[in-house]
Amino acid sequence: MDPALGPPEAMAEKRDELTPMMAQYHDLCARYDDAIVLFQVGDFYETFCGAAERTARLLEIALTSREDSTGEYPMAGIPIDNAESYVETLLEAGYRVAVADQVEEPGESPGVVERAVTRVVTPGTLTEDELLASDDNNFVAAVARGRGSGAKSDDPELALALLDVSTGDFFATSSTSSEAIADEVSRFDPAEAVVGPNAPTDLFAERCMVTPYDATAFDRERAGETVSRYFRNPDALLASDAEIRACGAALAYAEYVRGGEHEGERDTTLEEEAEGGENDTDADDSDRNRLEYITHLTRYDPREYLLLDAVAMRSLELFEPRAVEGREEATLVGVLDETACALGGRTLRDWIRRPLLEPDRIEARLDAVEELTADLQTREPLHDRLRNVYDLERLIGRISRERANARDLRSLRDTLAVVPEIREEIADADCTRLQELHGSLDPLVDVRELIDDAIVSDPPIEITEGDIIAQGYDDGLDELRATARDGKQWIDDLEDGERERTGIDSLKVGYNSVHGYYIEVTNPNLESVPEDYQRRQTLKNSERFVTPELKEREDQIVGAEERADEREYELFCEVRREIAAEVERVQGLADALATLDALVSLATVAAQYDYCRPELLERDERAGLEIDIDGGRHPVVERTQESFVPNDATLTNAQRLAVITGPNMSGKSTYMRQVAQITLLAQVGSFVPARAARLTPADRIFTRVGASDDIAGGRSTFMVEMDELATILREADEHSLVLLDEVGRGTSTADGLAIAQAITEHLHDIVGATALFATHHHPLTELADDLEAAFTLHFEVEQVDGEVVFHHDIAPGAATGSYGVEVATAAGVPADVVERSRELVADAASDGTADDDDVPIDAEATDESTTATASADGGDVPTDIAAELRALDLAHLTPVEALTELDRLKRLLEE
Repeated sequence: MDPALGPPEAMAEKRDELTPMMAQYHDLCARYDDAIVLFQVGDFYETFCGAAERTARLLEIALTSREDSTGEYPMAGIPIDNAESYVETLLEAGYRVAVADQVEEPGESPGVVERAVTRVVTPGTLTEDELLASDDNNFVAAVARGRGSGAKSDDPELALALLDVSTGDFFATSSTSSEAIADEVSRFDPAEAVVGPNAPTDLFAERCMVTPYDATAFDRERAGETVSRYFRNPDALLASDAEIRACGAALAYAEYVRGGEHEGERDTTLEEEAEGGENDTDADDSDRNRLEYITHLTRYDPREYLLLDAVAMRSLELFEPRAVEGREEATLVGVLDETACALGGRTLRDWIRRPLLEPDRIEARLDAVEELTADLQTREPLHDRLRNVYDLERLIGRISRERANARDLRSLRDTLAVVPEIREEIADADCTRLQELHGSLDPLVDVRELIDDAIVSDPPIEITEGDIIAQGYDDGLDELRATARDGKQWIDDLEDGERERTGIDSLKVGYNSVHGYYIEVTNPNLESVPEDYQRRQTLKNSERFVTPELKEREDQIVGAEERADEREYELFCEVRREIAAEVERVQGLADALATLDALVSLATVAAQYDYCRPELLERDERAGLEIDIDGGRHPVVERTQESFVPNDATLTNAQRLAVITGPNMSGKSTYMRQVAQITLLAQVGSFVPARAARLTPADRIFTRVGASDDIAGGRSTFMVEMDELATILREADEHSLVLLDEVGRGTSTADGLAIAQAITEHLHDIVGATALFATHHHPLTELADDLEAAFTLHFEVEQVDGEVVFHHDIAPGAATGSYGVEVATAAGVPADVVERSRELVADAASDGTADDDDVPIDAEATDESTTATASADGGDVPTDIAAELRALDLAHLTPVEALTELDRLKRLLEE
């Protein structure tokens, strides 16, 4: 545990001697020993002792001190009104934050003001709009081990539960393969994880915060009880013992961070409930902590969707650009996201995260996108109206948690006001999906009318200070307001009457919160003060008085105002609870609006950038994929370039492994990625950037593209490459699309070529996957003659006045060269280095070692031989040096690397 957390040691040693307030702080630190406790003192959240020193450094705030009967200790505080920005900094630094608010007004009871932790803020359980990304979910994950289900019920299973506490989205899945669960973690990218006993924590390595949590929350009995409070019959809803454990723990953790009881106290509650529910108070407490807006749990099988692991998602730049300083616009979601509201943005990201496999579901989305693409008169008004849709999922969550204010209710009302208009726009829709959405757009007229009747149109933020309930909603409130209003009118008339009665023209009637209403008379006029005036306050230049009648009126006014404020708060809470009871209807509306917004976004992009509807081919389970793309374009790259050269792609069961050659910068990687992204977009239900596209839905996309290392994990670039290749060869099948780029470049040319050839043969002969393999190992092109389903493609270039010109057109056959020196020239390598490189290439060509084409493709080429090769001076060149010379890929070494290699070999000859 961080020494800044937990009960301060100095306080723990003399707990009984602490002041009441500091004893409160000590106890809360002890109960929430995994978090920094922000302790409300007036208008500030304070920290003390070691926590104060830590927060002062992290937040760059002043470190002060506090002194009482027990001594002096550090103190640092932040203003409550601006707390969220400071909390965000603490979360980014890796801390959890327990917010301890004053839960009673000063003076309500003797002694110190009572404080309690009202919420625990952690990265995965955020509910504050200021700390959340509006266009994506924020998941906390729970992982548990347990028994499997069905025929394999004795096999240990790993389950993953994912809960977005801000929206109520809740998913669960399981597998006997930890790799499959790791892929799902990558897919959903949780912000935080709680891990059960014996469950692997490395699933989340460097991905998110892993939070230690009460292990008993993962107990089967307790987890089952927790899930049962939310959903009937967990055993029927979830597929395995492990899933119940994971879901129960996720819900328990969400309840814990909400505040209230400590989980240790809740253990007792659950034990008593399990024994027969004898403790009604504890049972009520348990129900009170239930998060009412979590109403749906989606149990899914990862195999129901196109599988994308972390490597593929990163390589295809779905959500994050590969460039360190890249922008979100340079991602697939960046070019597709034309959503009008946060609901649609999150749904679109979920669709990209989980592309579909079932053709009927894909076609249903495509039908909707096609109709919206063709109908500008419907699409644009829909988009404009959807801009007025508030984030209903997070809003109803706040309403259910009793954290919504009156403005939130008006935001809900404003959203409901545009629903009839949105329904009208798609009332005449032809496709089934839009018709279904029309039926799902419940305008919640009763909820809208309730808010219109109860809440003023422009309420204040504070809900305890009045002016939020509309006139005419409650007779009792109207009477109290009338009493206060009549009293104030009497006060307004009092000043004129008293001036006339006393003859004091400067007499004033005023009010302050300490002394109430008063009549103020300046010192020169004190002799004219009537006898019935009673002195209330003496000032430097005047005296303030009160009369018995004024005092009576004051009591009426202030009493009426206070009772009115209290009544308004009661009425507001009643209205909020009444709306919270409609949580499932609001969530159903939110889902329909989100889906419609995502469809409109896809249609907008399709219309604006000339995308076409892909044709889905029926899959033959005994054959591989078929992909036929006419004039395909990379959806991201074409947005960043002034011009883009479209290319065709045809992959069939008869020709399913393409070996692609060509120089760097010619477009090999872009071409491969665009084939994969077009496939993925089609399975999202989107139109695709092409003149035409016909394809079979893929089960999985694998990529091995680009160089990366894992220095912290002790893995070199080559080791990372081999790990990724091992995963592909182990898990790919005939319904997988595989992208390989420059495999085997992290070792010697001979070893790299041997690895590349063996992988190519394995993919072709054993796996049967559809694959695109870009390589500089030109001998691999000869494999097309030996492997039945392999063929070659290349990108054409030409030299004009000594400069290489890239056409970015793909064509059948193999490239004639790699043009490495020409690319170096185009990159601005100094002329003398380029010229020396040309000399070295020419020398290598004369020796027969110019490029990989001269390296034998059979395995014997890598074996040591007992023969010798004649050297220039008539001697013998050692066999190992001759082999190294033959294996050198001089055309693709940098000039410095080429010179270094020549110098090394020369020294070997001189030894």
